Amino acid sequence: MTTYIPTREDALQLFKKYNSSESLLKHALAVEGVMRYMARKSGEDEEKWGVIGLIHDLDYELYPDQHCTMTKKILEENHWPEEYIRAVMSHGWGLVSDIEPVTLLEKTIFAMDELTGLVTTSALVRPSKSVLDMEAKSVKKKWNDRRFAAGVDRTVIEKGASMLGVTLDELISDCIAGMREVADQIGLKGSVN
Repeated sequence: MTTYIPTREDALQLFKKYNSSESLLKHALAVEGVMRYMARKSGEDEEKWGVIGLIHDLDYELYPDQHCTMTKKILEENHWPEEYIRAVMSHGWGLVSDIEPVTLLEKTIFAMDELTGLVTTSALVRPSKSVLDMEAKSVKKKWNDRRFAAGVDRTVIEKGASMLGVTLDELISDCIAGMREVADQIGLKGSVN
């Protein structure tokens, strides 16, 4: 029996079946962009990493109180590979899941998921409203202001950077670089010429 390998189109259709929020779709596309960038940087499977980034919050709109749990159920019902399901579950480690990130892919999505929110918010307060002209220092300036992007759990990002063995500055720079590639899709192209 051949193992089903979900495509980006499969992931996008499934995501849209359970989510109508434009902001959730933009977040999913941002995480996908960052995961694809990180896969290329690491010499990993860009398609797999991107699909996992795209689908990671599948259940968030309809089942916020069962986040990750319902995603697991939905992905199993759709015959997704266990490796993909485990990676998706690991992004909620310590918050809504007990699946600890162990692979490079899992550690990356764990670190980048929260960070894309902070980068997005940082870009939106810039005059350009863009990630295209933003550097890590712009995000770092806002880091200690806990009222800024208050929903972003900075300890998760710090833990993720530590797991990956990189500095916060490097993690933020990589996140911005990945989001630049999808800036138009996620509404962060802004007014940069």
